[in-house]
Order: sequence, then structure tokens, then C-alpha cells
Amino acid sequence: MVLRNYHFPSLVLFTCIVTGLSSLKAQAPRRPFPQHVVYGPGIIRPGHISQQEMDDSVRAFYQVWKKHYIRVGCGEEQNYVWFEGPDKQKQSVSEGQGYGMLIVALMAGADPSARKVYDGLFRYYRAHPSKADPHLMSWAQKKNCRDVDGTSATDGDLDIAYSLLLADAQWGSNGPIHYLEEARATIAAIQKEEINQRTFSILLSNSVEHDSRDYFDTRSSDFMPAHFRAFRAVSGDPRWDKVIDNTYRLFAFMQQSYSPEAGLVPDFINHISISEEPAGLGSSNPEPPARQTASPGNVHAVPARPRYLESRYDGMYNYNACRVPWRIATDLILNGDQRAAAILEKINRWIRGTTQDNPDNISAGYSLGGVDLKNRDFEALCFITSFAVSAMANRQNQQWLNKLWDYIVRFRSAQFDYYDNSIKMINMIILSGNYWKP
Repeated sequence: MVLRNYHFPSLVLFTCIVTGLSSLKAQAPRRPFPQHVVYGPGIIRPGHISQQEMDDSVRAFYQVWKKHYIRVGCGEEQNYVWFEGPDKQKQSVSEGQGYGMLIVALMAGADPSARKVYDGLFRYYRAHPSKADPHLMSWAQKKNCRDVDGTSATDGDLDIAYSLLLADAQWGSNGPIHYLEEARATIAAIQKEEINQRTFSILLSNSVEHDSRDYFDTRSSDFMPAHFRAFRAVSGDPRWDKVIDNTYRLFAFMQQSYSPEAGLVPDFINHISISEEPAGLGSSNPEPPARQTASPGNVHAVPARPRYLESRYDGMYNYNACRVPWRIATDLILNGDQRAAAILEKINRWIRGTTQDNPDNISAGYSLGGVDLKNRDFEALCFITSFAVSAMANRQNQQWLNKLWDYIVRFRSAQFDYYDNSIKMINMIILSGNYWKP
């Protein structure tokens, strides 16, 4: 008897189709843009335009941002975020890589190639490890794809780690990259290498040694409490609670001591001393977020001296600290922590007053007293969009927020560099109600 394989080709075709459909299903994002997240009680969004118009603006700007800043190169299937800055010798920085990985993971659905792009960004990050730990990224690369040095920058590592949690929530970890395992390893490395284990403040880099005077310094914009809550949840490490609690206390102290009217914090903070406080005063464990207040007791610190690290404005509200309202507001938006609300309330009241509710009056930098820095009467989206996210904290800011949205979307990307445009991209996602936690 001869067995005839009349139906074998059909069976192969059917199997291929099923396999292909399963693969597509596995690749499909679980939380595709737009998400239209219901934020916490009292949180507002621009209220003068439709959700569809906001979503369309975000999609359109993403396409421009991606085309301009996502570059292919340096290795097989690697992508990096182009550093379009004054230093023409740099190709990429870990800060920008973190921004890019956040953005692409959140925009999956609007971008059919998001996972491929994200994986390319991941491979570039892993191809440029810090010397101390391979799960932390070397902070910058030159045009020849070589690292500037082998040290990290904490802010870039924090965003990369959080993006890996987003990627796991978006696509799962059954593919070639186990996003969740990578996230856990990166989070552990950050806690070990980039957190002060005495004050639980955030170090500038993994190059800061325990016996260095810089061990008690921090960059204010590295405080990302919503990230740290996610790190706590996935790692089970209670030290992240201390990082959140102590930094809220530090910021409350800085506001009260150095900026009681404007509520601003400087780019860099030096000589941090934080001792334990009685349980229940600002701790993230004894009370739910809605009832928390930050107690600055037993805290001491000072604004950085001029030219401490980057410029003569290191002790002022400059191009690092401009991100603080956005980072803190995200914790209020997603988690409802009222310590964030208290910090933002001062900032919102001051910025609305000093600008007379006119976004065009926002300066690119301020003293801690709230005075415009000289020769800074130009637009800087990293300041403007961060104030917009801060405005989401209270319904009293509705008209101010509406004005800020219109002001932000009218600027073309060519008017700004990667820093402003990347921060604008992330903050437009938040403002439109499409930012979510893993």
C-alpha cells in the first residue's frame, strides 16, 4: 500500500499560518497606545480639546521624534538615541537611552515596530556596560561608538530599569530578551552601586566611592519615586522605601530652608545628612499615600556650590532640577502620594504667579528665590513641559494647564535638541493620559 501525501502541503501551510499567528500574538503589545489611563483623584488633563486630538498630537510628535533621534549602528541590530547636543563628539548618553526606551515601550501600538526598536535600544545599552557592573550603562559614547569612560550616570540607569518593567508588561518575557530578569538585575545593581547605604539618598554615579565627599551629594532630578515604587514591588527590597521616604524629607527640607516662596530645589545638593525619624512621620509603610506628609526633621543639606560639577548654576534651579516637578508629579498621578502634592503646591502657586499665567513668561532657569537667571529669556521645553505635568496636580490649575498644552504643541522639533524634545515626548504621553505603571 502506498501512502499518498496529497494533503501534506496543506498541513504544512496550516501549521505555518498557526505558528505565524501565534508569533504575531506574542509580538502584539498588551497595552497598546492609547491607554487613556484613569489617573488618581483630583488629577486633571488638558480639558479644552478632545482625547482624540491629544492622542493625535502625541502620535504625530512621536513619528518626528523617532525619525530624528533613533539611530541604527555600532553593532548588529543595535539602536541608540542620538545625542544632539553642544558636544559634537558624543554620539549617545545613557540618559537619552533611558528616555528612548521609556518612550518606545509606551508607544507600542502606535508604532508597529516598537518591539524591534526597543530590543535594538536594549542591545546597545548592554553593549556599553559600566566597568563596575555590566547591568549599569557607561554614561556616554563617542562618535566611534567607544565609551567615554566606564562610569555610569544614575538617571539613565533608573529609566532603563523602569523601561524594562514596561517592556515586560507590554510584551512579556518569553522572547529573546527576558525583560523581567534584566530589570531585576539592573534594579539590584542600582541599589548596590548608586544608592548611599547610610542616608539612602541617590548617588550621582557608580564612580562615587564610600569614602568620597561626593558620597553625600545628589542630583535632584534623579529622584523618581514612581520608579522606586515599581522597583520595590518587583524586588521585594524594603530599602527602596527608605530611598522614597528620605528623599521626600530631603526635598521638604530644601524647600523650607532655601526656597520657602518658590518651592524650588537646586540641580545638585551637597553634604546630605539624614537620620531616622519616628515611625509614621513620612514613612511609606505605616500610612497609605493619601495621608502622608514629609517631615524634614533630622535632615541637613546645602545647595551645591557654583561649578560643583557642571556650571556656575549648580546650586540653582537649572537644567537638571527642571525635571523635578515632572518626576514628583508622576508619583502623585500614579500613586497618590500627598508628599508629592505638598511639594508641587508650592511650585504651582509660584510659577503661576511669577508668569502671570502666561507660558511665554517661563524662563530657562531660576534662583532658589524664584528670580529669573540672566539672559535666560528663551523657551526651554524641559522647563515648560515639566511645569505642565506639575499643573495636573490640582483642578485650580485647569486653565493654566490648557494654555501650557497649546504652548507646548506649537513648537517644532527643529527648534530644540534631543534633551528638550525627548522630555517633551515623555511629558506629552503623561499629559494626554497615556502614561501607566507596570
